Amino acid sequence: MASGKLKIDIRRQAIMEQLNRDGMVQVAQLSQRLGTTQATIRTDLDALASEGQLDRIPGGAVRKVKSGEGWTGPAASVGQGRRAIAEAVLQYISDGDTLFINSGMTTMAVAEVLSLRKNLNIVTNSLAVANYLAHQADMRLILLGGELNANYGFTYGGDALEQLNRYQPQWSILSVDGVHPEHGITTYHADEAMIDRTMIARAQKTIIVADHRKIGRIGFSHICGVGENQLLITDGGCDETQLGRIEKAGADVHVAEL
Repeated sequence: MASGKLKIDIRRQAIMEQLNRDGMVQVAQLSQRLGTTQATIRTDLDALASEGQLDRIPGGAVRKVKSGEGWTGPAASVGQGRRAIAEAVLQYISDGDTLFINSGMTTMAVAEVLSLRKNLNIVTNSLAVANYLAHQADMRLILLGGELNANYGFTYGGDALEQLNRYQPQWSILSVDGVHPEHGITTYHADEAMIDRTMIARAQKTIIVADHRKIGRIGFSHICGVGENQLLITDGGCDETQLGRIEKAGADVHVAEL
């Protein structure tokens, strides 16, 4: 009994450590990482939610929102990189701006710092981003409908695309899985590639948020090429040659300071 209780505590501590670092956790990923069933992970998340330690969303959980809280993840390299990227995004966003935001760990970090701006109009397909920003004052939020990818917490499909085509925001802020000077901007989620492509087409300018691990990587589904009206915000540790080729392709590059 004691051994079983200890195992549960260790597993739930690991869940909270990842949640505090990344801002969001997903059932499928936790199940694989911790070597247990998705049903067990759901039970863990439900128990942690009942204790007030997190907020549940379909397919996972997000950090518990606290009034006045900023990004407070521990000093892990990836967490620091996402925080630096998110803070750099804030330099380009003004009160009253209009934005598209897709799903992803880095856009979740961006959502946290956007709470420092007022009167934003935000359209998103991310359940985690919507759940976080729904608690913020002075913000108009639209969550796209459509089909639901419950494992990764985003909406997609024809209904979502139809809604997107009603809006023409100043910015699209996109978390992606790969940015390559020749192979372009890519994602592992084929379901979301069309959403991302439409967000780029409808916005005046796109901010791609991708940590250094994504630079030079090629994901499964092509979104678009690298080019004008795109700003790549990344963190330190990137291959300077790759960044130079991305700039030569027409995109602006901002390397955020850690």
